[in-house]
Amino acid sequence: MAYYTSNSLFPTTVPIPNGFPVQIDKKPKNKIIFLDVTPVRTPVKPISRNSIAPMRNNLIDVKFSNDIIYENIKPVFTILRIMGVLPITRPTAGINEFQVGSPSMLYSFILYCSLISYVLYLSLHKVQILRTAEGKFEEAVIEYLFTVYLFPMITVPVLWYETRKIAEVLNGWVDFEIIYKQLSGRSLPVKLYKKALLIAITIPILSTTTVIVTHVTMVHFKPMQLVPYVFLEILTYMLGGYWYLLCETLSICANVLAEDFQQALRHIGPASKVAEYRALWLRLSKLSRDTGIANCYTFTFVNLYLFLIITLSIYGLLSQISEGFGIKDIGLALTAFCSIFLLFFICDEAHYASHNVRTNFQKKLLMVELSWMNTDAQTEVNMFLRATEMNPSQISLGGFFNVDRTLFKSLLATMVTYLVVLLQFQISIPDEGQDQAPHNDDNSYNISSATTESMTTSTTVITTILTTLGKEKKEKLV
Repeated sequence: MAYYTSNSLFPTTVPIPNGFPVQIDKKPKNKIIFLDVTPVRTPVKPISRNSIAPMRNNLIDVKFSNDIIYENIKPVFTILRIMGVLPITRPTAGINEFQVGSPSMLYSFILYCSLISYVLYLSLHKVQILRTAEGKFEEAVIEYLFTVYLFPMITVPVLWYETRKIAEVLNGWVDFEIIYKQLSGRSLPVKLYKKALLIAITIPILSTTTVIVTHVTMVHFKPMQLVPYVFLEILTYMLGGYWYLLCETLSICANVLAEDFQQALRHIGPASKVAEYRALWLRLSKLSRDTGIANCYTFTFVNLYLFLIITLSIYGLLSQISEGFGIKDIGLALTAFCSIFLLFFICDEAHYASHNVRTNFQKKLLMVELSWMNTDAQTEVNMFLRATEMNPSQISLGGFFNVDRTLFKSLLATMVTYLVVLLQFQISIPDEGQDQAPHNDDNSYNISSATTESMTTSTTVITTILTTLGKEKKEKLV
């Protein structure tokens, strides 16, 4: 057995003060060489102002100063806070709160009271409708339309009531971002800031232009009367932009989560990984439901308001279609088109978000190859699929109705019914010529009776012809 009495690499008998040996053997074969392998220190550079916090431990430390979702939608939130309708306070980054005694709430209350006072002052000087030679019924409907334009003032206190729930949804997004970063090792790839900035700039310009065109073509207006109409028009369409960004965020996160889950199963397939993605998807599904609950009363009112505006605007257009379009029809057509577009946009975006959160994710799960996985992983995938079936992800406004394309279709069908009723009511009103000549009632009755009989006869003839042709085709086929 051999014993080692010395170590040439790590000597223990030679003292080394200050890194240099005191004694060195003169024999070359026993010469000890000491190498200084201390790494050179990297010079400390100042952190760039353009860097995104945190710079250290970017893949491990999940605490960050700015939450991604809020920072992406920040331009629209800023406009809504300036308008005094969304008094959210942020004591620190990543924490959203609603406080009744906050400066933001005080500012919102003062601004809203000023707007109410201004509208009450202008009510003494109502807008004058452009009078024409046509009947008074259509002009009365148009006058009601300008009163309906002021209805969105009700949404301001409603939004104050729902601000607390909106803040909770934003805090839920912060928790989702943290868990996603722990699971995937990267920040949530949401890039909506440019779209939000474009919405925040474009909507005030287009809304102001629309109000000016409407007032120029339909009423005798004064510049002072435009202020409340411009404010409420911007508020209505800015809420549409806010809704679009929320739904687009849900769609992007659902697609990213589905792609990451499918990519993770290509390399590793442990049951724990599937369980983590299932828990993350359940959080996303809850955020989808909470988005509708947090904005329940606001967007219920917005949808009904748009329905009323569309009905009155299209009636104003149809009531004078027999006499041709005039100048005031430009404002009515513009109002109807913008309102229909906004209503469809709200319903379509919510439908698209719900589809991505649930249906697309189920497709990814059904495409997973289970043959190479162990029993636990297969069980977790099946439980994941069952969770997507049992947890609804539709955006529902407080359980009253789901916001999807079916809602848009139902509102349009109801609108057509009301338009028919309004047009029938207009036809039933006698004209001034009939009032001046009552002795012609019998003649008009005879004319209408003859017209009705001719229409009935023609309808019967057409029905007989179609029935005969159908019987001949059946005989040929037999």
